[in-house]
Amino acid sequence: MERKQFIKTLSFLAFSGPMTWAACKKDGSNTSTDEAGTDVSVDESCVVTPAETEGPFPTKTPTSYVRSDIRKGDGIGVDMTTLITITNVKDNCTPLSGVLVDIWHCDVDGNYSQYGGMQMQSTNYQSVNWFRGRQVTDSNGLVNFKTIFPGWYQSRATHIHVHIYDASGKSLLVTQIAFQDSLSVDVNTNGSKYGYTKGISGYTYNNRDNVFGDGVDKEMSTVTGTMAEGFEMKITLKVNA
Repeated sequence: MERKQFIKTLSFLAFSGPMTWAACKKDGSNTSTDEAGTDVSVDESCVVTPAETEGPFPTKTPTSYVRSDIRKGDGIGVDMTTLITITNVKDNCTPLSGVLVDIWHCDVDGNYSQYGGMQMQSTNYQSVNWFRGRQVTDSNGLVNFKTIFPGWYQSRATHIHVHIYDASGKSLLVTQIAFQDSLSVDVNTNGSKYGYTKGISGYTYNNRDNVFGDGVDKEMSTVTGTMAEGFEMKITLKVNA
């Protein structure tokens, strides 16, 4: 179920982050002196991951994009290995094998493939299919995608969309993956050589995002690595199956 409507918000302050962007304070309080940017602790409790809006721009025909490497192939963006584990809350959060995991996200400029000519992106990308893919979880409940660190667009913090189905195609969860504010700011401030040239003027932090603003600790990823070497992102998403 959608928790909030897709509306516009703006924020303008920023700060740089460390090389490992996981949680710092177990109470989830603001770890920055900037009131706009908040790094949070990851909630690893065995409860269902919050459902979020599927939009914008879900994959039109996801069965056509069963692939692990979803990059454009243009060399733009910081490479990111994306490791997503799916567990079953009804079975004490044991890993779920054989479930379908679809992901999609924008490019470094905030554009989505398969769509175009809409308010958030004037360029038409209907004929391309980058940064979209489907994988099936292995015996450890894990899927692995090769992608890049997503860009951002006005009114949203950095995020990845996820839709999880059981083997029969029944929807189990629609949600979104979040990133620590400090990491997003660092990439968009210092990553121009990798294609992140928008900066952070107008960037929306997690606590002001209309999707994540009511709490993001259950959807927060843990990212390690550097822009030069590439990132590794991990998250466990929990469903009732």
